[in-house]
Amino acid sequence: MRPEIPIPPLWPKLPAPPASSGTADPSWRIPSDARCRALWDRYEMPAHIRAHSEQVALVATQVAEAGFAAGVPVEVRVVRASALLHDLAKIYCIHHGGSHSQLGGAWVMALTGNPLIAQGVIHHVSWPFELDARRFFAPLCVLYADKRVAHDRIVPLESRFDDLIDRYGKTEEIRGRIRSTNRQAKEIEDALARLVEKNLNAHDFNRGRLVD
Repeated sequence: MRPEIPIPPLWPKLPAPPASSGTADPSWRIPSDARCRALWDRYEMPAHIRAHSEQVALVATQVAEAGFAAGVPVEVRVVRASALLHDLAKIYCIHHGGSHSQLGGAWVMALTGNPLIAQGVIHHVSWPFELDARRFFAPLCVLYADKRVAHDRIVPLESRFDDLIDRYGKTEEIRGRIRSTNRQAKEIEDALARLVEKNLNAHDFNRGRLVD
């Protein structure tokens, strides 16, 4: 019998912004690490998905910090929250079906009211738009970080996709889709690397920050 996993209510959202902050920029609605982890508890995220999410957040945060240092207009806290929450709906969809990125994005939008955070969740599997790394830097950080983490280990892109081929490449059609996703991930890595002026493929992200 499948376990009952709660569907999140629309409320409570994060508190309303102070009057002085304005409402044009939604980046004020940014959950802390503690709040993100509380949502993991609330929606019964298994330990292995939590470990994966921590590593994705580590990579995404470092890329975002490097982008900010290079002059990219990115809110690092938005990237980090999006990365921590990117698999919020994963276990629900494993048990009940559906797209965990699409459902997770809807949940995160309902819970935070922040479309920037939700965008990274919705598009962490593949990118459907033009590859404008500066314009879409935040969600591309999350997507790229997810592609650098196999289970709970930070690995090069090639290792991540070799693992996917081994585990899921049952037919040529599936293998073709995985190879296509790999090509896109490499294009995203190259585009982000040009912006942050770092060789991302050469980094293991275990030093706490990107270094040359």
